[in-house]
Amino acid sequence: MRGPGAVPGLYAVESAMGELAIKLNMDRVALRLRNDTLTDESANKPFSSRHYKECLQVGSEKFGWSARTAAVGSMRKGDRILGWGVAGASWSAGRRGSEASVVLKDDGTARVSSATQDIGTGTYTVMAQIVSDRTGIPVSRIDTVLGDSSLPPGAGSGGSTATASIVPAVADGTDAAVKALLSIATQTSGSPFYQQDPAKLTVAGGRVRAKDGAANSGVPYQEILKLAKLPEVIGKAPAVGLAPEARNYSMHSFGAQFVEVEWDPGIAHLRGTRAVSVIDGGRIINLKTATNQVAGAVVMGIGMALMEQTVYDPRNGHPVNDNYADYLVPTHADSPSIDVHFLNKAMQRGQAARERPDSTVRRCGPATGFADSAIGW
Repeated sequence: MRGPGAVPGLYAVESAMGELAIKLNMDRVALRLRNDTLTDESANKPFSSRHYKECLQVGSEKFGWSARTAAVGSMRKGDRILGWGVAGASWSAGRRGSEASVVLKDDGTARVSSATQDIGTGTYTVMAQIVSDRTGIPVSRIDTVLGDSSLPPGAGSGGSTATASIVPAVADGTDAAVKALLSIATQTSGSPFYQQDPAKLTVAGGRVRAKDGAANSGVPYQEILKLAKLPEVIGKAPAVGLAPEARNYSMHSFGAQFVEVEWDPGIAHLRGTRAVSVIDGGRIINLKTATNQVAGAVVMGIGMALMEQTVYDPRNGHPVNDNYADYLVPTHADSPSIDVHFLNKAMQRGQAARERPDSTVRRCGPATGFADSAIGW
């Protein structure tokens, strides 16, 4: 919706698909399902993953698409005429090399840092979530530091790849810090794990314990640092981008949108009343912010279709309605009921091919991406 040409391009393609369905007298979802492909024909490469069919199928069920009748004016709600529409979506998925540093401190807190940025989409939270997931340290006790060139180099937000780029770096940095901590635990006299095999230990729930031990066994990790008279232990992750094999695949995310509009002929009033959006964006890191991101896109689509139009002065090309008093954008009152669903696919290399024998779907490494935050691959 910002700089790329995907929005007007997809609008043109999906409009053509709608017109083709009318010419063929064929259901619009059925047309898309029949013509789905596992190969990116523009690049002559298999998709690294493609779950567009599932998006259409889940969306159809959630929306109740099977009840649609195609004849114009055949669907009504009281005096209002209903229209139901469907369209698909896709966006390239990528990952840039990023670095991160993770520090486990002797006061039971942690610090994660990278010179990436948060443009308001939740990068601070996502980075803390990854550290918490791998150590059990509560998010409230994890300090996220970013946006400074003195920090380890991080990815930019271009191409909607920030989360996909920073998540692997934070995960690797956390693992490096944990590995160093476990080594200290086995080399420090007085430690309950002195001279044990570090490979048999783990950090979970913020505690160092045996991998086969009970959840509440072991000791808080900060006690190990205090025994070793260390204020902190640091883990750093080198920059790792996409694996070389990724060049052999076309990497995209996919989605399907279902929208209901109501037309009141008595007062010539048209509005969107219901929308279902189903997204194949890989593993969802933060459901709340990811849902907000997609719901916002739905609102933008409503505005693009029904309200927004720039009027130019033909004498000098100056936009006449260049302010929010005259340029109409959807408000909450103009927005439909929005239902967002994620497929939440997070498969490793080869797993998809085993689960779907008809596919060549593969993952090209962990946490490769879609969206500036909240959504990873």
